[in-house]
Amino acid sequence: MPIDVGKALSAEPRRTDLAWNHKDVLLYHLGVGAGSSPDRDDPATDPDELRYTLESRLQVLPSFATVAGGALAAAGGLSSPGIDVDLAAVLHGGQHIELHRPLPVHGKAVQSSRIAAVYDKGKAAVLVLRSEAEDDDGPLWTSDTRIFVRGEGGFGGERGPSERLEVPSRAPDIAVERPIRQDQALLYRLSGDWNPLHADPDFAERAGFDRPILHGLCSYGVTLKAVVDTALGGDATRVRSYTTRFAGVVFPGETLRIRMWRGEGSVQVEVTAADRDDAPVLGDTVVHHA
Repeated sequence: MPIDVGKALSAEPRRTDLAWNHKDVLLYHLGVGAGSSPDRDDPATDPDELRYTLESRLQVLPSFATVAGGALAAAGGLSSPGIDVDLAAVLHGGQHIELHRPLPVHGKAVQSSRIAAVYDKGKAAVLVLRSEAEDDDGPLWTSDTRIFVRGEGGFGGERGPSERLEVPSRAPDIAVERPIRQDQALLYRLSGDWNPLHADPDFAERAGFDRPILHGLCSYGVTLKAVVDTALGGDATRVRSYTTRFAGVVFPGETLRIRMWRGEGSVQVEVTAADRDDAPVLGDTVVHHA
């Protein structure tokens, strides 16, 4: 079996040195749609976007932790001992990030990653990769990446949690739309996710899609930026944690419809593809904040 569960779970954590600077942060922000605001009459000159695109005013979206230093958690998990799977069978199932403090614009950190769980979903396996990063001042973030591997289930393991977050029955407190550029996936992949699924039509067809799809983590970043901009007063340092389940794909050129419901110290979010009758994109999504 391509996944040796015992070997994967018992393997020593992998340690990776991470380093980033303002150029990496700026590139990531552009990759998740920063630089223009569709909510303004003149979106190209929105001064609020400078907090994402100008180094003298720069703050860091917490979702940058998924690509900081170019060390993608999913890529690391697929190269762990006991894991030998076809990349075309892999999809990103979900992502959770807990921030221990705001991310610096320039940083050096050590990230420790290990397979924390392997779940048997019948026709698929789900790998949970836990990554913890810290610098000289202490912990920076903890993330859980859920990797869905088609065709690798049925080995008799635990099914794992399957709770779903119910969407509120009332109207959303905030609803916005965010267009995805035709070249968004090509721009986003420059932050380090080189999976050809997002650029190569032939590879996408082999994976079951008629054209390349947007990175799930790109939708994840676009959504967090929308929450920060509209529900958190534009202050990314207020984010304490951010979790989502990737419920469906997005194709470059489509528009994300993002609905938000305010709670006590939290914002619940639902994201759909407006161009495809609100097909699900992100579910079970919550941003906890100060």
